[in-house]
Amino acid sequence: SIEIGMMWPPLNIKMFNPLSIPLLNTLILISSGVTVTWAHHSIINNNFKNAKNALLMTVILGMYFSVLQGWEYFDAPFSFSDSCFGSTFFMATGFHGLHVIIGSLFLLISLFRLSNFHYNLMNHFGFEAAAWYWHFVDVVWLFLYISI
Repeated sequence: SIEIGMMWPPLNIKMFNPLSIPLLNTLILISSGVTVTWAHHSIINNNFKNAKNALLMTVILGMYFSVLQGWEYFDAPFSFSDSCFGSTFFMATGFHGLHVIIGSLFLLISLFRLSNFHYNLMNHFGFEAAAWYWHFVDVVWLFLYISI
């Protein structure tokens, strides 16, 4: 089956250790899911100081994920053009990374709005939409971590 290319990853592709940076990135995104949920519960309980702290931690974790992902790309032992694996890896994780950056911006805007008292107990849909988006990005990463 190697002769016809039915091997994953392809021959001569050195993989990342899944228990190093990829696992750290997974733990970072799971932690950020916890902190964004903490922020939401804090808003519901009218504890805006905790909400700001939790939301700030979520944004920092999102940025940290992006930096580690960039470092992983820089350190990759394969390139986009090496094989089907390289192109699949960089397209899937790059597209996800773009969505992490977008989600971090959504949450940063929500943090700005929270700091300027635009949200209250009954009116915080902008934050909720950003939080749902963030949770979706978390779930997609778990699928990518397992499959790639």
